Amino acid sequence: MARISTPPISPRGIVQSGLCIGCGSCASAEPQAAMQWDACGQLKPQGPKGWYARRDAGFAKQCPFSPAAADEDAIAGERFPSASHRDAKVGSFEAAYVGAVAEGEWRQNGSSGGMVSWVAAELLRTGRVDAVAHVKAADPDRDNRFFQYEISRSVEDIGRGAKSRYYPVEMSHIIRAIRETPGRYAVVGIPCFIKAIHLLRRRDPVIAERVTHTLGLFCGHMKSARMVDSFAWQMGTEGSQVRAIDYRVKDAGRPANWYRTRLELRDGGSAAQDWWHLADGDWGAGFFQNSACNFCDDVVAETSDIAFGDAWVEPHSSDGRGTNVVVVRSRDLHAMIEDGIAKGRLDLSPVDARYIVDTQAAGFRHRREGLAYRLSWMRPRPVQPRKRVQPDAAGLPLRRRLVYRLRAGTSWWSHRMMRVARALNAPIIYTRWARAALTLYQAVAWSRGRLGSFFDAIMPPRGK
Repeated sequence: MARISTPPISPRGIVQSGLCIGCGSCASAEPQAAMQWDACGQLKPQGPKGWYARRDAGFAKQCPFSPAAADEDAIAGERFPSASHRDAKVGSFEAAYVGAVAEGEWRQNGSSGGMVSWVAAELLRTGRVDAVAHVKAADPDRDNRFFQYEISRSVEDIGRGAKSRYYPVEMSHIIRAIRETPGRYAVVGIPCFIKAIHLLRRRDPVIAERVTHTLGLFCGHMKSARMVDSFAWQMGTEGSQVRAIDYRVKDAGRPANWYRTRLELRDGGSAAQDWWHLADGDWGAGFFQNSACNFCDDVVAETSDIAFGDAWVEPHSSDGRGTNVVVVRSRDLHAMIEDGIAKGRLDLSPVDARYIVDTQAAGFRHRREGLAYRLSWMRPRPVQPRKRVQPDAAGLPLRRRLVYRLRAGTSWWSHRMMRVARALNAPIIYTRWARAALTLYQAVAWSRGRLGSFFDAIMPPRGK
């Protein structure tokens, strides 16, 4: 899309506009800056007043949610100019697959089909990279968080970074480490983090030379750290008593989409619960969502060399062993994947873009149709987002508009109700509100039959 002239933007302007995802790219270049927890359990940049408030054209082109930064189409166009396939939702790619790792315990130890860890390890094993930056479990006493980015230099260390992490993380320290230590690095991350790396590569020749591979993760939205507190309360304990968390306990005897979370407690005990029994366990309702996620239009990490998601279609949704969908954009990684298939190390079958879209149908609907609607009514802010999706409220029936409004409201209020509950040490304030909010959301989102017909009848779609 055409470039739009935008005035210089400051980190403070991005934060105040609700556009900061907490990636840490901006803080990585300022020695006195750091990513700190805010009152809602999100990571935000803090630093010298002059840096935090300075309007800077360089920062404006580096922040992944800045309207002055290159969008995903521009970045992918530079990186994959001769891609074999192009799709409006999946982006540019060489090949796509569904399946899992066939060798070792990669599939067993991962949340899904084990493909993310396998590819990261294979990049190390084949000498394509010297190290991989990815998220691992942290020590909450030492690190003041449950998960953080670390750099792994062995296949064994890669294995310790398996599984899904629905928790805020940031990259400032690993970006600094990459600048300080020569080598070839791969970075694993959600779409906006991978976009941040590529925007940084445009401006920093050291990062451009050393970050040679990017591995993207399909993303619904980022959660706040307060989800740990909520889950702990609902399992009869306190967030301060949690030592470790597994968001997706794997059980081959249960469908893959039956999420179950287990908390490891400081007294040596544990607590576990299925997500659908939790007041905020419906992912689509938007509890604890980062506000920047309201303005994201990339579901499948369109700027990454290779991207991975869950195969949320049958029969794979019911396969408790976990199944990946994989989108390969780099020709070198395409060759690596094909070699793994030929040698029986990977059990993958080719699929097309439509199949990939079907596996993430809800995400695409929320990031395209829903984003267009949100852009049409959300209030003006100091920094206005610029997306590939244009503001548009036409053609949406009342029920869909209510769903998007309820998600935005649930996201906004969940942070604030949790703050009140924690301040008063009264979990019931949050949990009762959350159950009421979930009941209302599901009544609208899941309405069928007479109720669904009622919504559609009283406010039919508006023509363009």
